[in-house]
Amino acid sequence: MNGMTIVPEGVGHDGVGGLRGSNLRGVRAHNERLVLSLLRSRGEMTKAELTRVTGLSAQTVSVIMRALEDDGLICRGQPLRGRIGQPSVPLGLAREGAFSLGLKVGHRSLDLVLVDFLGGIRSRVTERHHYPTPDAVVRFANSAVADILSQIGAEERARIAGLGIAMPFQIWDWWRTLGVPEEALIGWRERNIGAEIGAATGFPVYVQNDATAACGAELLFGQGRTPRDFLYFYVGYFIGGGIVLNGSLVPGRTGNAGAIGSMPVPDGRGGQAVLLDIASLSVLERTLGAADEAADRLWDTPSEWHFPQALVEAWADEAARAIAAASAAAAAVYDFEACLVDGWMPVRIRTLLVERVRAHLAEIPASGIRLPLIEAGTIGAHARSLGAASLPLSARFLLDLQAFASAGAG
Repeated sequence: MNGMTIVPEGVGHDGVGGLRGSNLRGVRAHNERLVLSLLRSRGEMTKAELTRVTGLSAQTVSVIMRALEDDGLICRGQPLRGRIGQPSVPLGLAREGAFSLGLKVGHRSLDLVLVDFLGGIRSRVTERHHYPTPDAVVRFANSAVADILSQIGAEERARIAGLGIAMPFQIWDWWRTLGVPEEALIGWRERNIGAEIGAATGFPVYVQNDATAACGAELLFGQGRTPRDFLYFYVGYFIGGGIVLNGSLVPGRTGNAGAIGSMPVPDGRGGQAVLLDIASLSVLERTLGAADEAADRLWDTPSEWHFPQALVEAWADEAARAIAAASAAAAAVYDFEACLVDGWMPVRIRTLLVERVRAHLAEIPASGIRLPLIEAGTIGAHARSLGAASLPLSARFLLDLQAFASAGAG
């Protein structure tokens, strides 16, 4: 997954503040990355299966697996018995083989997570705000990194691959929509928080658009079958998106591909609006505030919402209508297999939203095009944080998914 990479001065070639060791080589050999990527995508595999899928010789696969096992990046599973001869032993990614830090910069909150090699969140620090400023983000990141590092041992710290940042691009342009003075966000024009955080923490830093990062989390850590080509919607304070083609995340020329929030859609009243003005949680926040509800509770961890059901369902229906229109328009540009919908919301609300998108899409005329399937994303509220954390792991250990997606048949 592509993103801007910032390596602080004084960082060793392995990228971790001068810590050099075989367990976190700065650039893994191509075939090692191929094997790790297959294990990431398909789960445990035997040496025989890897030999068949990669086309490498059995001896080469054995050498690679031994090196990866020695480095602690893979581990042995349970022997497969019931076959002729010695039982085969599958190998898979070691959960504690590598770690990564991910920082989400949101319009209403900050979130820093420590993620293991399998995408499990090990630690999390959060902070709510009215809007993000560079000073506050850098201060939060440096403090939260120090807090998380203090909770783990030296061996775990040495296995941290880096720090990813998922953030809205061109934050300074959003002052009107956020309802703050222009000068409150203008500092983002000149600041490079990735470089500042990298210099303070000693980690290599990778920066990506927040919705694109969320899409990348679905691609890397998603559960179940992931479509080869899909358009991704992440419903946050503003709705955003990402694009996956042929199994690969497509960031675009400026890193802002899939900026579906700016797509014109029918407003339901005979006119037009942009998608983010209908299908964003900022719309629900205003609706709740107008009804004298505690709208700031939207930004608590959304395991459940305790708001009037009628207000939430009315917002979901309007949002779904707009998302359906955007999905149909996208299908006219590229033949997406599916559109995935996820966001900062409880699972039951996501389920409701997906069901209503399907219903509204079925009402749209589709002469000459094939409308995409509408499915729920599988990561949930923390997709942007996980997507941020996936950036160093991908950069250090994995191949672009397209490089091996068509390898072999099994």
